Amino acid sequence: MAGEIPDLIAEAREGTGKGAARTARRNGMVPGVVYGGGVDPQPIQIKFNELFKKLKAGRFMSTLFNLKVEGQEDVRVICRSVQRDVVKDLPTHLDLMRLRRTSKVNLFIPVEFVNEETAPGIKKGGVLTVVRPEVELRVTAGEIPDHITVDLSGLEVGDTVTISSVDLPSGAKPTIDRDFVIANISAPSGLRSSENEEDDGDEADAPAAEAAEE
Repeated sequence: MAGEIPDLIAEAREGTGKGAARTARRNGMVPGVVYGGGVDPQPIQIKFNELFKKLKAGRFMSTLFNLKVEGQEDVRVICRSVQRDVVKDLPTHLDLMRLRRTSKVNLFIPVEFVNEETAPGIKKGGVLTVVRPEVELRVTAGEIPDHITVDLSGLEVGDTVTISSVDLPSGAKPTIDRDFVIANISAPSGLRSSENEEDDGDEADAPAAEAAEE
């Protein structure tokens, strides 16, 4: 059910306060704190280059990580805050929250499309246009799906897939209230062009027809 959770490698950090944080930064680390889960807060530090790479990849604040600290048991965490330098916009501190298996969390879940080859609209030359390759869902930490499935069988040209038409995993719900579009099957580009030309022709003929009637 659950997909592979990416690792977040950290080190235990000695000391707290501004002095210890400055020392960590001088050593190429970003200081942070892990809290929650009924356990005392733990000071940690993460290599700046590794954290910066993950931040650039996107979705850092909505990704569940497997936090690995040498000599300690792995724990599932999600980032709740990243402080940045006001001038350089580089990370200077982060807060991670421990999650129980029953904790609810918002995550982006990939969308997988199946039976594309049997969809009537595709067979007629229609094109699958994916509006949302991933969807943000509120899920239980212990039951995170690795994807949601959209069945395209039976869809014709012009049909639209919305979130309400998708069977979501048990306990999962969208974070957006409205019935948003995930994908649609649009007409082939050649057909769209010919229809546009016909429309243009109709518009051009209209004044002539009106003149003839006069």
